[in-house]
Parts: sequence; structure tokens; C-alpha cells
Amino acid sequence: MKNKYALPVALMVAFAITRWPGMYPQNFSAAYALLFCAGVYFVGRTAWWLPLLTMFISDMALNLYYRYALDYDVFNLSMLRYMLGNYGVYVCLIWLGRLFTPRASFTALLGGGVLGALMFYLLTNTFAWFFNPFNNPEYTRTLGGWLIALTKGTAGWPETWEFFRNTLLSGGLFTGLFVGAMKASEAMDEAKEPETETEAEGEEAKPDEAKA
Repeated sequence: MKNKYALPVALMVAFAITRWPGMYPQNFSAAYALLFCAGVYFVGRTAWWLPLLTMFISDMALNLYYRYALDYDVFNLSMLRYMLGNYGVYVCLIWLGRLFTPRASFTALLGGGVLGALMFYLLTNTFAWFFNPFNNPEYTRTLGGWLIALTKGTAGWPETWEFFRNTLLSGGLFTGLFVGAMKASEAMDEAKEPETETEAEGEEAKPDEAKA
């Protein structure tokens, strides 16, 4: 990257804007893909602090909106515990991305992004089931209770399998778009390199031609 900060910051700003409530269906988010791709493409410590800071700032903005605009009680122990669980999963998504290199194939990176979305779904719903933040009596700490958490969820909300569908679809879609753009950019840069080398060789040959 010509500027190791310009592209990551631009992507994080664009991503933060997409988190505005109602812009996408629930759990249809670019977060899973961006966190994974940050691990793949961002340089050094930027891969860790920039996406996590973006998530934190946008989460605080959303919580303030829900609290003061919609009068939801979001500043409580259960929600804090839920947020901490999410951030643990965010770290896992970045770590998963660090296992890949930018030179990996499109298929491999797409698979990694989908795997990251699947991991997010399983871990966050397991965390919700274990701590039972909504006091759902069906969330018993048994295999049956865990399966309910993964498929049905809490009454009054869309069923969890719908979240699963949106998570996988958005994870695959946004990973494909991001990786595709990066691969196209790399191909354009590689196509320009031979032209630059040819021009440089031509300039070096001019003094010899003059002597002849």
C-alpha cells in the first residue's frame, strides 16, 4: 500500500456509516468481513487497534442513540457483558485474518470470511445462551437449551436462524467485494510495473544512442 493508513481509515469510516440503525436487516453487517479483512490486509498493529477502535466508537454512538432517542436501557450489566463477549469475538476474527496472506487465492479468502461469520454467530449466541442475559427460561444450560439459542432465540425477536442466514450472507458478500477490489487493485499495479520498467530501459538507452 502506498499509504498504510489512508485506505484502512477510509474503509473504517465507510464501515462505521453502514452501522446506522435500519440501514441493513438485523445481523446483515459488513463487520464480520471488515474485521477479517483487516487482519489480512492491514499492516502491523493497525490491523488490531483501528478496527477495534472503530467498533468501540460506533458502539458508543449507537448506545447513546438507543438510550436518549429511543429510551432503551442499554447501560446495564447484562448489555456490558454482552458487549465484552462481542469484542472477544472481534479479536478472534482479526486473528483469523492474520492466518491468511494478501496473496492467498480469492476462494481461500472468501472461505475465510464466511468461516469468520460462522464463528461470530456460534460464539456470540453461545455466549448469550451461557449468560442468559434476557432471562429466557428456555435457555437452560443443556444441549437442548443451546440448540434453542442457536435456532429459535428469545421470544419477541426474529428467530436466531434468520440471524444466522443474514450473518453468512453478509459475511460472504462483503468479504467477496473487499477481496475482489483488492485483487483487482493488485492486478492493475502489476500490469503497470512492466510498462514502468520498459520506460526506464528506454531512458537508459538514449545516452548510448547519442554516442553512436
